[in-house]
Amino acid sequence: MTQKIWTAVDDYLSDMLVPPDRALAAALEASADAGLPEIAVSPNQGKLLMLLARSINARSVLEIGTLGGYSTIWLARALPKGGHVVTLEAVPTHAEVARANFKRARLGAMIDVRLGKALDLLPKLATEKRKPFDFVFIDADKENIPDYFAWALKLTRPGSLIVVDNVIRGGRVIDAQTRDQNIRGVRRFNEMLKKEKRVSATTIQTVGVKGYDGFTLAVVMK
Repeated sequence: MTQKIWTAVDDYLSDMLVPPDRALAAALEASADAGLPEIAVSPNQGKLLMLLARSINARSVLEIGTLGGYSTIWLARALPKGGHVVTLEAVPTHAEVARANFKRARLGAMIDVRLGKALDLLPKLATEKRKPFDFVFIDADKENIPDYFAWALKLTRPGSLIVVDNVIRGGRVIDAQTRDQNIRGVRRFNEMLKKEKRVSATTIQTVGVKGYDGFTLAVVMK
């Protein structure tokens, strides 16, 4: 199997199951024009996020790592009237592009973009008088995944769903001797998850247009 066939199959599945969408296409185009890194989720992955959020009847979503807002749009569309998304982004340019993309998609009123480092914003979020989040998507720097996950547990409730992206790292996650801080962050997260009694979790390997990677899916139990 090669990247060529992975991409071809991903494109085929997108053609079959993910209809063309002007707002999503415009979000990707605007992100590329602004020079944002091309690391947004694929169309199939975006739709999976939407389906997962919809399957638990989520009304509130926390996203850690906005980028240009492509995944945020998918998540926002999963929510019913009155639902809301809080998305955290550390880079001002990314946040600016995302806000414009949300406005174009007519979702600006339900998406709260917060600018700053997530580890600074999460404690502040915890002090606000709000209900727990139903769904959390963690897609930021991998070095800090363990800390992001710890905060996700504080900000959710039993039954909430937490998705952590990019946790296979092209298979390099099994390298116990690595000096790559992103991989070390994922490995620390896995050790944390192994001992964590408040969730039931699994990790799935994936291939596709984004290469070889995977995601962790965790249900908050107690």
